Amino acid sequence: MRQVSDGIRSAALAAAVAGAARTRRYGSWYVAEHRFRVMRSYAQTVLFTAVGSPLVYLYAMGVGLASLVDGNLGDNAVNGVSYLAFLAPALLASSAIAVASEEFTYPIMLGFKWNPTFFAMNASSIQPGQIINGIVISVAARMVLTCTIFYVFMLVFGAAPGPLGFVAVPVALLTGLAFGALVMAYTATLKDDTGQLAMVQRFVILPMTLFSGTFFPLDVLPRYLQWIGWISPLWHGTELSRVFAYGMPEPIWLSLVHVLYLAVLLAVGWVWARRLTVRRLNK
Repeated sequence: MRQVSDGIRSAALAAAVAGAARTRRYGSWYVAEHRFRVMRSYAQTVLFTAVGSPLVYLYAMGVGLASLVDGNLGDNAVNGVSYLAFLAPALLASSAIAVASEEFTYPIMLGFKWNPTFFAMNASSIQPGQIINGIVISVAARMVLTCTIFYVFMLVFGAAPGPLGFVAVPVALLTGLAFGALVMAYTATLKDDTGQLAMVQRFVILPMTLFSGTFFPLDVLPRYLQWIGWISPLWHGTELSRVFAYGMPEPIWLSLVHVLYLAVLLAVGWVWARRLTVRRLNK
């Protein structure tokens, strides 16, 4: 009888060790699965936003405003293309920024403060860095869905005439993650939300949208305002998206600068967020 009991304990211990090893190996994906299940609770909002945003913005801003711009300046109103073709890649990149502003702010505060699931995850075999990895994976999946639907609407509206227009989707993904990683790291430093995240929306995202060449070329702004676009990930993503969406002429070195700048922002934000999470959870 004792031998049977010892055998059961040994088997349970072996199963626990194997489970812990599996969790340490695939912890990032377990966290991503958790976030997918959370997103399922507001899946209607995700789908409505993914479908409604391109429909409303492309029609209202692109078709409505574009008819006025093209009517005054001609069919080749901006950069040799219609205003709709000029505007659509910027709206695509902005949609990724919008997802980043949602998923990398309050859900991070939720995991640390309001419903501290991050601490519960850290109590298991999941490492703090894997928590950040899983969040990035889940947000990237939502961005891909949102940007793909947006691009489909661009095709419907004839706003992506270039043969490589589909490349604008991964460009928008890189743009959203580059911005979102920095926001995630900043959110991880907050002990309480006393309006800081709302200020990010008003004093970072809004000016970035207005002064990043979204609605008009950056060079029409006064020189003292153009620097906002130069440091904005949205401007770099928008310019690169336009290269692929309709073949905007641009030196290859500048396109490489766009990619490198966005990649550096993503890497810095990701590493910073991981380190902050390790420090905060392992106190």
